Amino acid sequence: MKYVLVTGGVVSGLGKGVTASSIGVVLKACGLRVTSIKIDPYLNTDAGTISPFEHGEVFVLDDGGEVDLDLGNYERFLDTTLTHNNNITTGKIYQTVLDKERKGDYLGKTVQVVPHITDAIQEWVERVAIVSVDGLEGQADVCVIELGGTIGDIESMPFIEALGQLSNKVGPGNFCLVHVSLVPVLNVVGEQKTKPTQHSVRKLRGLGLTPNILACRSTKELDKNVKEKLSKFCYVPVPNIFTLHDVSNIWRIPLLLKNQKAHEAVLKCLDLLCITKKPMLSDWTDRAEIFDNLCDPVRIAMVGKYTGLSDSYLSVLKALLHASVSLHKKLVVEWVPASDLEETTQKENPSAYQAAWNLLKSVDGILVPGGFGDRGVQGKILAAKYSRENNVPFLGICLGMQIAVIEFVRSVLNLEDANSTEFKPDTKNPCVVFMPEGSKSHMGGTMRLGTRRTYFHVPNCIAAQLYGNASFVDERHRHRYEVNPEMIKKLEETGLSFVGKDESGSRMEVLELPTHPYYIGVQFHPEFKSRPGKPSALFLGLIAASCGQLQNFLQESNSLLNNNQG
Repeated sequence: MKYVLVTGGVVSGLGKGVTASSIGVVLKACGLRVTSIKIDPYLNTDAGTISPFEHGEVFVLDDGGEVDLDLGNYERFLDTTLTHNNNITTGKIYQTVLDKERKGDYLGKTVQVVPHITDAIQEWVERVAIVSVDGLEGQADVCVIELGGTIGDIESMPFIEALGQLSNKVGPGNFCLVHVSLVPVLNVVGEQKTKPTQHSVRKLRGLGLTPNILACRSTKELDKNVKEKLSKFCYVPVPNIFTLHDVSNIWRIPLLLKNQKAHEAVLKCLDLLCITKKPMLSDWTDRAEIFDNLCDPVRIAMVGKYTGLSDSYLSVLKALLHASVSLHKKLVVEWVPASDLEETTQKENPSAYQAAWNLLKSVDGILVPGGFGDRGVQGKILAAKYSRENNVPFLGICLGMQIAVIEFVRSVLNLEDANSTEFKPDTKNPCVVFMPEGSKSHMGGTMRLGTRRTYFHVPNCIAAQLYGNASFVDERHRHRYEVNPEMIKKLEETGLSFVGKDESGSRMEVLELPTHPYYIGVQFHPEFKSRPGKPSALFLGLIAASCGQLQNFLQESNSLLNNNQG
């Protein structure tokens, strides 16, 4: 197994995840099979209990793993299906070692960071690296490992030590270290400053790891003399120093690496240069060009709780982007804080209230994403009501679907106190209830998680057509509450259609409003399986409907499907 380790220095947020994903894309284009591992040095067992304000979205995998959002980047860029084991945390490692200690596996030895923790890290990496993630038999050729955090962080020290030992263990030609660092430009002098990177590399070398490649983040391409200076002080050859300068869109990063021949540097370091082919990235080039030349806008309102941090809805944003680029529309996301739509804000901050409603009423489509907690719920309900009554295309995801049900029960069934037991446990008309198999005492990993099958019960419904007239679909879930099965009959009698259900037929998965141009709610999270070249069906539907092109899109899709079957 060959390993590429990606570390970061100077400051956090340099884009190590995108860099690691892009390296994987270029290596895959060279004909190699690539897998990925993300190391997060925090003590949490997984990302499931971390607030989106703290860490961005929680990405959910097929096997139900709640992981760091960078694994979403890996899956989208490499079109792979990872497992929860592809995300290593300090909590997981220590828990594994302590479980062994309690069982007596260490034969009475004093359990220490070195060698027990460091050995456990290496064993985990080597075990996971050989697991196929691309659907083919056999193991991958290269494993790209991203070490979270910044070099010098105390939390990362055991991982640095373990990875240094792994580098020595696998030997030259099997390990390549890519260090992502910052080369800032001071406005006062306009000069690219190398000192932060020098210090970062010196610290890295002092910890036992020597970078083979430098990937330098900067606003513009590095000057020749800057590369030479970095080479001299960081002991990295000039041909192995690359610029990750600002680009127009994220899909240009793999192209940036390819054009600078970064793949050749990595392949040479891994002794793979003679067995690979020249990378062809025409699909990435086309996609990047299309994105940069889009001019026909489609405006989608994102009505949510975490609108102040876009990473909280990263996969939703990516799914919207994939769909809009596929339909040659320029995506414009309008952030609408759900709480600003409520009467409380109208009294306390009338200008914010008016601005939120003006924005909501100006868009082409409305999306209510998933979330937890009661803050902003009334605002989301009002957004769903506005969409339903004014024929504005609507997509509700997870909580967004539950919101649509609550609004329908209140407005159409005239049960004004209807609510979810998540927000009002003693409500007299519970239209969303806690799932029987859930846990209220433990938060982590106790939801309905991972890929589950949804069966379409109305064959000609819009959702089924968008999925290619499929009879079922497998999508990823993350929820504790569900639509109250006891209210389904009454809801369907008054116009709400539950077109998709689970295998038991009692758990509602997809709802539609047949009298509406596009009003769909789903209990699952379709955004997690969206890919740049394979957009999510329901997001395609939302964008098409928001542009007034849904019927044409469905006709073209059905025609293409029939031709392929013929």
